[in-house]
Amino acid sequence: MTELMDAILERRSIRKYEPQPVPDEALDKILEAVRFAPSWTNCQCWDIVVVKDEATKLKLQETVAPKNPATKAVAAAPVVLAVCGRRGVSGYYNGKASTKFGDWYMFDLGMATQNLCLAAHDLGLGTVVVGLLDHDRAAAALNVPETHDLVVLVPLGYPAKRPKAPKRKSAGEFVHQDLF
Repeated sequence: MTELMDAILERRSIRKYEPQPVPDEALDKILEAVRFAPSWTNCQCWDIVVVKDEATKLKLQETVAPKNPATKAVAAAPVVLAVCGRRGVSGYYNGKASTKFGDWYMFDLGMATQNLCLAAHDLGLGTVVVGLLDHDRAAAALNVPETHDLVVLVPLGYPAKRPKAPKRKSAGEFVHQDLF
């Protein structure tokens, strides 16, 4: 098995972190992985806000749904990465949406976020993708411009514990040959 497949199979959502800071060199490598994510016409419609300030992380935590299992992770992780997408660029040609799905930025941000999570795992760090939150309040807390949407928060740090893999569907439950 390749190192990439190992990373894909071993990566977990981490919700508890050690207080140890994330080295700038590691953060730079993770952001480089985002930089090389594929995107519609190479538009690279993402912007990442790197949050280390404790007061700002607490403001972000207040925007996360209270029953979300990752709520505490937003304030406890040494770093939170806010993944934002620029609207009206991805999926557009000549200013018009080109597919029935309209703005394509969610797809692009998904690939960028996956690169981020896999790169972090490769460096011994943990992440969890937090999407159940008040996106507008979180965006306001980070001064995200009106041209963008804050899509997910990704707490980042050294895992305090690594959970076991959740049960997964077998390929036979979702793979269809030739026709659905």
